[in-house]
Amino acid sequence: MKKSRVLIFLLILSAQLVCSQVSEKERLALLDLFENTNGQDWLNPWDTETSVAKWYGVTVEDGHVVEINLFRNNLAGVVPGSIGDLNYLRKLNLAFNKLTGVLPGEISQLNKLEVLKIEMNRFKGDVPGELGNMESLQELTAFNNFFSGNIPESLGNLKNLRVLNLSSNNLRGKIPESIGNLARLETLGLFENGLEGNIPGEMGKLTMLRELVLANNQLGGPIPEEFGQLASLKVLQIQHNKFDSYKSLEMMDSKQFLVFDYDKDDAKLKFKDLNFSRTRMAETKFEDNEENDNNNE
Repeated sequence: MKKSRVLIFLLILSAQLVCSQVSEKERLALLDLFENTNGQDWLNPWDTETSVAKWYGVTVEDGHVVEINLFRNNLAGVVPGSIGDLNYLRKLNLAFNKLTGVLPGEISQLNKLEVLKIEMNRFKGDVPGELGNMESLQELTAFNNFFSGNIPESLGNLKNLRVLNLSSNNLRGKIPESIGNLARLETLGLFENGLEGNIPGEMGKLTMLRELVLANNQLGGPIPEEFGQLASLKVLQIQHNKFDSYKSLEMMDSKQFLVFDYDKDDAKLKFKDLNFSRTRMAETKFEDNEENDNNNE
């Protein structure tokens, strides 16, 4: 009886060890990330002689890496293209580090990825159009970087996206009409870029949108009539732009808002029981707070 118990224990232990191992391809991709981002200087460096399942911030399930959380861990350097070899990854959090260079297009190979957090780094170059191929993506936060160029039309393919925050970058051009295809979107942050032109009326289709922050851009023209369809909206911040008409805002239900910021002093809007703040800066949740970040995962 005693021998059988020992045998069962050894079998369970063996199964656990097997499940904690990952393929050589995934392990090499992790080592590539470690070496390219000055891993020895991380606040919590990996002991690469141990099992991958024991590495800081790495979660392994059924023999595959499913999560990497290296939030505020002093990563410095570039993200290698081999990140795309982590095919089972569901969450990747590299926020609040010192990462530079371009975001590799190979990241789009992570077709199971649901959360991509790269905010508060030093990424530059274009936002890769390949991100539009990541059909499982639910959250993309890339604020406070140095991304430039246009917002890719392809982001409109991310039908499961709930959060998109590209605020505080160097993005230019118009807001793509394809953003209106993101039927599940709840938060859209484009604060503090160089976006211009009219807001596309297609954004009126975002009926689940709760937070829309467009402040500090060069947007112009009238506010679209379609904004009247945004019945779920609680936060709307559009100050510090070049709009020439706010008339369509009267079509919105003034009682729905928690925050409503604009800066047109001579706008004669006929709202009832609502005091707008006309000077308040947009809040785009940039707090350097690990607890807040973890609560959003």
